[in-house]
Amino acid sequence: MKQKLQDLKQQFAAEKASIKTPADLEVVENKYLGRKAGLLTNIMKGIKDVAKEEVAEVGTLANETKNYIMSGLEEIKNSLGGGSVHFDFTVPGNKPPIGHLHLATIAMREIEGILEPLGFTRTRHHDVEWDYYAFETLNMPGDHPARDDWETFFIDEAPIKMNLPEKSLKLVKEGRRVLTPHTSSIQVREMEKGVLPIRMMNISKCYRRQIDVSHVPMFHQFEGLVIDKGINITHLKGTVEYFVKKFFGEDRTIRLRPHHFQFTEPSFEIDISCGLCHGTGKLEDGTSCRMCKEGWLELAGAGMVHPNVLKAGGIDPEKYSGFAFGWGVERCYSMKSGLNIDDLRLLYKNDLRFNEQF
Repeated sequence: MKQKLQDLKQQFAAEKASIKTPADLEVVENKYLGRKAGLLTNIMKGIKDVAKEEVAEVGTLANETKNYIMSGLEEIKNSLGGGSVHFDFTVPGNKPPIGHLHLATIAMREIEGILEPLGFTRTRHHDVEWDYYAFETLNMPGDHPARDDWETFFIDEAPIKMNLPEKSLKLVKEGRRVLTPHTSSIQVREMEKGVLPIRMMNISKCYRRQIDVSHVPMFHQFEGLVIDKGINITHLKGTVEYFVKKFFGEDRTIRLRPHHFQFTEPSFEIDISCGLCHGTGKLEDGTSCRMCKEGWLELAGAGMVHPNVLKAGGIDPEKYSGFAFGWGVERCYSMKSGLNIDDLRLLYKNDLRFNEQF
């Protein structure tokens, strides 16, 4: 094999003189270095038969032969006017890759666009919140399960002095900071502005100690809050149904299930028919749907704002009433018909094979 490589170098050296045009150059290059039928390629196919003690020496000689041929071809290319000095500016370039919005951002913009015509105004608050707004003002006592360290990300080990409005400090002066567990924590903040009526939507990051096919530790939640005179459950149901038809499609249906939330009374969980199994609970192959519960997916928590929450915000519950609802943005988008996203964790794995589909 070593002799074949040496003979190949001599053969190329003799053939160099016959190269007169770029076409000749291309023919000779393919003849010696072609990936499928090049002379050097064919010789290297026999390396499997070389004795082990000679493989290193043969490999070195093969690299020397390849470099000799490549440098010879480059020299001839430059002499023919095909070097780096000459460039055809009419040849189209390679287009750079174009990025696109993340699914969560697409969902948030769509949600905002659907509810704006109803008069909802988007507001934003911090990712770090006082437990006073996250729990106290929402009628959650100190022993409520949501205030457990295994449910909420607490920043402070012990209560510290809070910088709250003067009227709030009359009730509580110390508290702990948390990573916002739900967007409901901004309800009383909005009421404290003293501007009525309220028709607000808040789309923010939330953090909880949960992770499975339908939960992630960091997610986006959407909150809707309406407070005015004469607000009742029919306004809540009509608003949610309007949103579902616009966001998911006219074929999707909702149901209200009585539930318990500390900050609403009465309270409901809102379910939507599953778009993955079309409300049957079974996939096409007969297996149970991983995403839903017998054809239904929990879409949101909702209800009429509890009188104690209105009082915490400085609003008289005898004169005003309101409703609130909240749901996970990613969870909502995964329920869209045709997407077939059966694991929310896929959205944040940074897997380009998944992300580039959208």
